[in-house]
Amino acid sequence: MNFFKKSILTVILFLLLGTSFSFAEEAIYIDNSPFVGGKTYGASEPNNQEQVNFLTKIRKGRQMVALHVEEVFAGKFVEPEVVSITISAAGDVTLGGDDRYGYEGSFNQEAKREGLGHFVENIKDLFSKDDLTMVNLEGALTNATARKDKQFTFRGDPSYTEILTNGNIDVVNLANNHTLDFFQKGYEDTINHLKDAGVGYFGFENHLMTEIKEVKIGLLGYTGWYDSTTLRNQIKKDIDNLREEGAKIVIVNFHWGQERSYVPNQTQKSLGRYTIDSGADLVVGHRPHVIQGIEEYNGKFIVYSLANFMFGGNRNPSDKDTFVFQQTFHLIDGELTDEKEVKVIPFSVSSVSHRNNFQPTPLIGDEAKRVRQKIIDLSLDLNETNWVQYEK
Repeated sequence: MNFFKKSILTVILFLLLGTSFSFAEEAIYIDNSPFVGGKTYGASEPNNQEQVNFLTKIRKGRQMVALHVEEVFAGKFVEPEVVSITISAAGDVTLGGDDRYGYEGSFNQEAKREGLGHFVENIKDLFSKDDLTMVNLEGALTNATARKDKQFTFRGDPSYTEILTNGNIDVVNLANNHTLDFFQKGYEDTINHLKDAGVGYFGFENHLMTEIKEVKIGLLGYTGWYDSTTLRNQIKKDIDNLREEGAKIVIVNFHWGQERSYVPNQTQKSLGRYTIDSGADLVVGHRPHVIQGIEEYNGKFIVYSLANFMFGGNRNPSDKDTFVFQQTFHLIDGELTDEKEVKVIPFSVSSVSHRNNFQPTPLIGDEAKRVRQKIIDLSLDLNETNWVQYEK
């Protein structure tokens, strides 16, 4: 085929695919299998099989997909499968509270007075539009009465699983310091009620593998009080096992940090970075009850603290700021790309300012700007890279 004909084909290809491209006339070598997904060799590499003098490249996100023009017109080209999956993460959710400290306007009273739909009125639409929503479920869903000897023990009525399903919350982390407040009985009750409601769970010994758009996603959860060799080995082993089972995306939750501290401690930083180095694609943290920053590390994100979200354990937090972190993962032909896309949505834990009515509400106007800037400032204290550049 002479150069003139090749040029005509190039123009036609551009019109058919409706996207920009570049081409190179240098010698490029490929194997004899259909080109898309095939290996491209450098001209100096040994064992080259076929010399091709013309190649067109179509950009898909940040990944270049090579197309041999003659193969396109021979009907051999198959459009790469491009999949996007949006995952939302929110913070501490305590459905109920400690019934030893009854007070007017408690979570249980709000449930009786307003109905269970009250709690998710301002979040259900947002979470209906993503592909997966996860929160930290802090407390048991049980009727058990035997409790641990500690200052606060959190539990809620088993029917409160309806709050999760009504709010389009798909999966919950159980690795925290309140899951076992009512001993093993309360823990097992919680798991059984979540199963009955169709809500996924993970944390401690529970590893969750879910599938969305034919993409396997693995979820893990740990308490990160100490950066120990034992914990590190377990994290690495668990991530490797999920990968062997076919997980293309791995997300790890940590319950860690100092309460009411806006700055992650060294244990958080070390564990978070180690977890990314061990193969996690996103690390999400909670426990401080206040916002901490977001760090980009080795091309991945560590969200150190999402703060409270629907927290029945506090009648009126002095700091009601929180946020929802969303990340959209992009895959081509089943493989995760390095394209980064995030969204940070400022929230308040309550729809009123004078108390906690346990109704998380997205902020607007100046309040949204204030919380957004707060997250930016806390993040810039961690690294010079600002996650804002990845918002779309």
